Amino acid sequence: MLNKAILVGRLTKDPELRSTQSGMSVATFTVAVTRSYARQGEERQTDFINCVAFRNTADFISRFFTKGNLIAVDGTIQTRTWDDQEGKRHWVTEVIVNEAHFVEGKKDSAGQADGASPASDLPMDFGPDATDDDLPF
Repeated sequence: MLNKAILVGRLTKDPELRSTQSGMSVATFTVAVTRSYARQGEERQTDFINCVAFRNTADFISRFFTKGNLIAVDGTIQTRTWDDQEGKRHWVTEVIVNEAHFVEGKKDSAGQADGASPASDLPMDFGPDATDDDLPF
């Protein structure tokens, strides 16, 4: 059996970091993921996926990610239920995050990622005839 979820999207708000009674860190957040397709004549839709991270992963996410940041998460999908005070059953489906990764560089005060430059500034002469002297690395 396989249960694996990989998401790349933007945080809808700052992650919420809490601790369990035993002191374990728990971060909850929502990732907005735009679908890769759209019906003809319509705009692409966005899914808002609830995520939960524990321990060091929770600390990492809450420390380095804020609302609007692009994030990549790897985890598993889990469904849980609970009954409220009125006896009504509630279902929640969320991604339990095993790993989180940066997708973009840290933004400067102008809102541009560090080391980033507009695509038009990139040299376009790195074709099959390029020599080692032409490569930027």
